[in-house]
Amino acid sequence: MIKKLSLLLLVAMLAVVAVACGSDKEKEESSAKKESAKSEEITVKHQLGETKVKTNPEKVVVFDMGALDTLDKLGVEVAAVPHDGLPKYLSKYEGTTENAGGLKEPDFEKINEIAPDLILISGRQSEAYKELSKIAPTVFVGVDTTKYMESFEENVTLLGKIFDKKDEAAKELASVEENINALKEKAPTDKTGLIVLASGGKVSAYGPDSRFGIIHDVFGVPAVDEKLEVSTHGQSISFEYIAEKNPDYLFVVDRDAVAGDGAAAKETVENDIVKNTKAFKEGNIIYLDPNYWYLSGGGLESVNAMVKEVSEGIK
Repeated sequence: MIKKLSLLLLVAMLAVVAVACGSDKEKEESSAKKESAKSEEITVKHQLGETKVKTNPEKVVVFDMGALDTLDKLGVEVAAVPHDGLPKYLSKYEGTTENAGGLKEPDFEKINEIAPDLILISGRQSEAYKELSKIAPTVFVGVDTTKYMESFEENVTLLGKIFDKKDEAAKELASVEENINALKEKAPTDKTGLIVLASGGKVSAYGPDSRFGIIHDVFGVPAVDEKLEVSTHGQSISFEYIAEKNPDYLFVVDRDAVAGDGAAAKETVENDIVKNTKAFKEGNIIYLDPNYWYLSGGGLESVNAMVKEVSEGIK
């Protein structure tokens, strides 16, 4: 009887050990799979070259506000951003991240100290690309305005892939596309529009393929002037030019509201000359939020906000 009990006890102990070993093995395999997913490496082709990037990076430094917007929408945490120049709706990052320096002058010492796994940049940091690449894999994610939606969708899809948020990214992009299609159906094809940036009491104009050209190229509002110079700072124009072109809609981005201390855009734009235009007389001067248009274009939230502003402004 005692021998039988001893045998049963031994069998039970062996069974427990076997289960424990199996459990440990499963944990090890699961951990190995997670580690494998973390260490997956992809090659990203971008405007400034090719960069090998490991998926699911833990520490990310973000200079492009559109990318920060998208990561925020996808629920991805970041380690550092430039605190100067943050859009109001992303101001929480001042208190939750390290300061990566200025938009044009990265703090290389601080970034080195952070030891990031990935750095995301755009036009203002292009000259620092090589230096930043010495610290960590660096990818250019600025939007190409000559193919705005294609570039925007590529960037969002890329970020979804890097941070294992593919499904979420695809869902958000589908929502943006739906909103744009609704706007395109509403946009009048028989009325023209002109986009101006107000800064320091002066104005510059933007047409198709430009920084704000999404209004013409994607949203479907015909440009009052198809031959405007395409440049980052727009084509300098006079108020007489606005009166001469006489657009049905005048879209105004107030740069001073986020990057200066000049006169309010309304005071600058709605002068005696512009008051003679159809846009003024018909109440079609539309003031666009510079937080979205000037600081963070190309993000999931900013593009949706841009669609909404233009849609609400068009009658």
